[in-house]
Amino acid sequence: MSALDDVGGERDVPPSAVVEPTKPRLLKILGPGLVTGASDDDPSGIATYSQAGASFGCSLLWSLLFTYPLMVAVQTISARIGRTTGRGIAGNLRRHYPNAMLQGIVWLLVVANTINIGADLGAMADAFALLVKGPHALYVAIFAAICVLMQLLLQYKRYVGILKWLALALLAYVATLFFVEVPWREVGTRLLLPSVDFSASYLTMVVAIFGTTISPYLFFWQASQEVEDIDEKPTRKPLTEAPDQGKAAIARIGADTLIGMALSNLVAMAIMITAGAAFFSQSGSTSIESSAQAAEALRPIAGPFAFALFALGIIGTGLLAVPVLAGSAAYAVGEARRWPTGLNRRPLEAKAFYGSIVAATLVGMAMNFTPINPIQALFWSAVINGFVSVPVMAAMMLMARRQDIMGDWPIGRTLFVLGWMATVTLGLCVFATVVMAFL
Repeated sequence: MSALDDVGGERDVPPSAVVEPTKPRLLKILGPGLVTGASDDDPSGIATYSQAGASFGCSLLWSLLFTYPLMVAVQTISARIGRTTGRGIAGNLRRHYPNAMLQGIVWLLVVANTINIGADLGAMADAFALLVKGPHALYVAIFAAICVLMQLLLQYKRYVGILKWLALALLAYVATLFFVEVPWREVGTRLLLPSVDFSASYLTMVVAIFGTTISPYLFFWQASQEVEDIDEKPTRKPLTEAPDQGKAAIARIGADTLIGMALSNLVAMAIMITAGAAFFSQSGSTSIESSAQAAEALRPIAGPFAFALFALGIIGTGLLAVPVLAGSAAYAVGEARRWPTGLNRRPLEAKAFYGSIVAATLVGMAMNFTPINPIQALFWSAVINGFVSVPVMAAMMLMARRQDIMGDWPIGRTLFVLGWMATVTLGLCVFATVVMAFL
């Protein structure tokens, strides 16, 4: 058997057998990790990376290289907790930590996700209006309806398949690189030999990038999708019940997450490089406040085709990210309250779970019709995400090493060290964000 065979999809065989594939199948390997990584580049994230490139050129590329192993570690740990225990992050927090801590984390997550949903729907509507003109409010409502109906009406397998295809929307940002003059020597230098600026604006952007790449909704989503996959395939069992399935399951999770997070960060780099080449190289530091503004500003510099690609990418990534944001909030609330949860259930079988998805999406949509400043709202969303992430990540690190929780498959030292590095790094970012907010 080749090394590639170890990372193939898990076959539907009796639980007593060693679950390994007969041949490598990339599409079967790529699942929760791919969708999670792609959803990290949502319209709000696109705005952050565009602003970083427009304001600092290639100077912040190093941050994406630095965060990659930390992202992989945290997401791998969350996926392994789901696959091993058969429960999502909130379900495990409920069993092993105080209820007050769980409820606080869950409701902060819901608030942050809802704000993000509103910002993403607004960005999608702005991008669509740039392409075809028309009323912004109508487009916000249409995109909200599409995101809700996808989750309510589609069977789980078909829905996941659509999410995988939507991940291809990220390639639009790689394509835009061909429409700007990229200083590749500088890109390589800044990526590998960073020159750190200790100004307040630079450090604020570093914090924004870290908070964008490591977000709590990603932990909850990927762990819950691993649980969904167990429920979808009856021969698959939690590893605590079927430890002989562990080798292939953990190899698949590792490959899926490595590829998914690589796609996420490579696309983020492409956006930052494009913005740096188009704006910073042309006129120095440029203010970009939204993904749609970045697309519009790209038109006179890189041409209408690059503008259209960038705008279409915003719409495609939004259609991927909004359901993930709403879904992760619903998983967290449902597991905390012991509701029936899961996209593989029909809506009438999990009314409260699907109701949470609809409510989060509709409240996010409604934010676009209020005087709330979306940029300011996103800032506070990032702060809330940071406050949620740090205790959740710390709890995950502790749970993932406990044999009474993980059975025969606790995480090893490398993942444990990288996971704690990510936790401490994000904790410092949260502290820096609060300090800078009051300076």
